[in-house]
Amino acid sequence: MTDPSSRVRISGPLKPYARGYAAQLLGQGYTQISAGSQLRLMAHLSRWLKGEGMGAEALTPSVVEKFLAARRAAGYVDFRSSRALGPLLWYLRELGAVPQVPPDVVIAPEEVLLERYRHYLTLERGVVASTARYYIHLVRPFLVTRVTNGGIDLEHLAAGDVSAFVLAECRRRPAPSAKNLVTALRSLLAFLHIEGLTDRSLTAAVPAVADWRLSGLPRALEPDQVRRLLLSCDRRTVAGSRDFAILTLFSRLGMRSCEVAALELEDLDWRAGEILVRGKGDRKERLPLPADVGAALAAYLRNGRPEGVTCRRVFLSVRAPLRPMTSSSVKQAVEAAGLRTGLGRTTPHRLRHTAATEMLRAGAPLIEIGQVLRHRRLQTTAIYAKTDREALRLLARPWPGGGA
Repeated sequence: MTDPSSRVRISGPLKPYARGYAAQLLGQGYTQISAGSQLRLMAHLSRWLKGEGMGAEALTPSVVEKFLAARRAAGYVDFRSSRALGPLLWYLRELGAVPQVPPDVVIAPEEVLLERYRHYLTLERGVVASTARYYIHLVRPFLVTRVTNGGIDLEHLAAGDVSAFVLAECRRRPAPSAKNLVTALRSLLAFLHIEGLTDRSLTAAVPAVADWRLSGLPRALEPDQVRRLLLSCDRRTVAGSRDFAILTLFSRLGMRSCEVAALELEDLDWRAGEILVRGKGDRKERLPLPADVGAALAAYLRNGRPEGVTCRRVFLSVRAPLRPMTSSSVKQAVEAAGLRTGLGRTTPHRLRHTAATEMLRAGAPLIEIGQVLRHRRLQTTAIYAKTDREALRLLARPWPGGGA
């Protein structure tokens, strides 16, 4: 195996320790890339010590902090915390080359391992620094459970330990946070196996998080409530005409707020009776333009939208400077209508539920509803299409691909 120290030029007071440090890193399971990164950090520290006229024996905690401050000021984006120097300082202390850490300053064993994990994420997996920090935050409690006698017991780590930790943690977390934890923990376990710290991969021991979104019923508006919502818009005003068109798009086509905000004049094909929807991931799909939706849009474009505006977005602000509406301002228009009618908090997402529910009650199959809502998976459509149990029993439609 190539000696990583031969690829990194180290000068200054730490040069005599470079080859031994490289051998220890490889012996601890560091990859060539990770070991090289540690040695480059060592080289920077050694150059800095030489420039400050200090030797290795001067590496007290205060001097370490001074070096890290200089490193941050120089614009370095990695290895900027005291934890980053943990492996090197531990090695030098074992040799007696630098002062021992005072009793009140202790580098926890899990922090040393987490620093290696961070190197793996950022250097070998290409994970951005902010995501790496979040993963470390999520998995730190797991490693803490393995700390024993000043070290980390990974030799006896079993699948049951992993699943028990996940189940205990997920009981205290909302579904999105639990799913992030599961993802981060699988990544950590893969790292431990790659580094040879566990004799087998335990990623399969991480249980999947149940899709708890299916446990609740969407709160769709009743037809009368939708009518009240629309009637709350004073269509004699520019804002009222605009908001009426926006609410119609939400309640009839189940569009998302970002899709409504992104609508451009060229997206309305009056001759073909279609509307081009710019969805998630730069997806573009054409939908039929119902007569009532077209009428609401036409009324706003003729009588509400200012003339002579160069912006091609359909929906604009009412007051100068005239700007295209954003996803947030579209949501605010919906919420304001809900407050006017006494319906409480009303969101575009709730109107999306309403559109799906009305299509289901009208007898539309899930596949067609999914096409209108632009879902990629039928399971996603089922979330929106879940309505009251009585309506589902009346429809009594078999689940596609399911039994009789």
